[in-house]
This record gives sequence, structure tokens and C-alpha cells, in this order.
Amino acid sequence: MTIKIAQKIAGYSVVDPSKAAEAAAPAVAEVAALPTAEVIHMHERIERPEVLIGSTYKMKSPASEHAMYITINDIVLNPGTQHELRRPFEVFINSKSMEHFQWIVALTRIMSAVFRKGGDVTFIVDEMKAVFDPRGGYFKPGGVYMPSLVAELGHIVEDHLKSIGLIHAPELTAQQKQLLAEKRRAFEDREKVESVVPDLFPELQVAVAPRNEDVEVTGEGVSFPPSATMCGKCHAKAVVIMDGCATCLNCGNSKCG
Repeated sequence: MTIKIAQKIAGYSVVDPSKAAEAAAPAVAEVAALPTAEVIHMHERIERPEVLIGSTYKMKSPASEHAMYITINDIVLNPGTQHELRRPFEVFINSKSMEHFQWIVALTRIMSAVFRKGGDVTFIVDEMKAVFDPRGGYFKPGGVYMPSLVAELGHIVEDHLKSIGLIHAPELTAQQKQLLAEKRRAFEDREKVESVVPDLFPELQVAVAPRNEDVEVTGEGVSFPPSATMCGKCHAKAVVIMDGCATCLNCGNSKCG
């Protein structure tokens, strides 16, 4: 490439590559001397500390005679820094029931190995919750359907990962909560009208559908009608027919949008 020189040349010098490197060395040393924060991420080469913190969850289901106790221990990475993280490290499941002993031991070892690998381990929750028992599932208190014991274990792991901040559950917006409350009030008002009509007009009793006298299904502080069916989204027995459309009174899911 040609360079046009518009001024008179007064002098010149030859640059020595070795001297240029020596001049740049102090600047490189200063950069290297600056403090750096070493952030430790979860990987399989991290040694197990002598003491781990964790939580133990009790699981009692009709599919097993004895209760299961699930202990999930966590490791704290980068303690005392702004990069402090709490990550699952190992899982133990204890029960008096011996019929599930083999697959419980295998499952805990595989889960612990996945946790120690690091990375995004939240996928294990979806995999466990998708396991179905060919003999059929069961309903937990509150009307939540569990397709298998492994699926219920997946829900417990999900709750634990939420408690340590590894999974962030999407919350309903204020508008969705208001709409859901209006749906519940409308359904309750309709139920009250249906209960009053037979008393005021005995001749219309034939036209009124018979009411279910069973105990209402109760969730987390919320009561659902006994005639409610299971929701395919939140697996709670809280789906009722509102204005000709199936609507869940627990999560607000509706086929009509």
C-alpha cells in the first residue's frame, strides 16, 4: 500500500522487536497483578465437604404401605461472595418398605450423579413427573393427581429446587388472580341459587340436577366443589363448567381462553 508523505522527513529510526517487548512487559505485569474473582461452578471433580446442608421431606402415598423420607443435601459454592450459590449434591431415600428397594437405590445414585455433573439439572424434574404407573396413579390430599411414586418424587425435587432458587415458578399476574377470583365467586353464587330454588319451588325439583353431598376437596386453603374434575395443567380436581366452558378454579386454565 502506497503512503503519501506531505511533510519533509527530518529523521528516522528502526524499531527493535526485542526492545518493544521489554517496554510492554511492565504493562502486562500490571494487568496480571490485578485481583481476579475465581467463580467456581458445579462439576463432577468437586470433592464432597465434610458437612452438607439439606432438607428431608416425608412422602406418604396410598401406593406404598410405609412412608418415604427423601433427603436432599446441597453444597454451597463461592461462600461469602456475591457469586454464592446453593446447588443440590446428593439424594437419599429411606423407607421401611422393601418392595421398592432396588429401584430406589438406583434412582438415588443416578440423581446424585446428575446433580454432581453440574449444568442445568432442572430437566430431571420433568423426566420424573412424566413417569406413569401402569397400575394407575392416585390422588393426594387436596385433589392433586400423581401418576406414580416417581412422579411424586419429581414434585418433591421440584419444590426443593424452587426453595434454593434453581427453579423460578411463574406466578399469576394481578389481572389473572382477579379473573380467577371472579370465576370462583360466580360459581359459588350459581351453587347458592341451585340450592335455594328447590326450597322455593318444590315443583321444579325434577329440573334441578342432583347435588353431590360428598365432602368438598380442599387444596392449599382453597375449597373446590366435589363435582369438580381434574385439571390437565395443574393436576388438581378443580375444573368446573362455567358458561359452557371448562374452567380450572385453581390455576385459571380454560379451553375457551
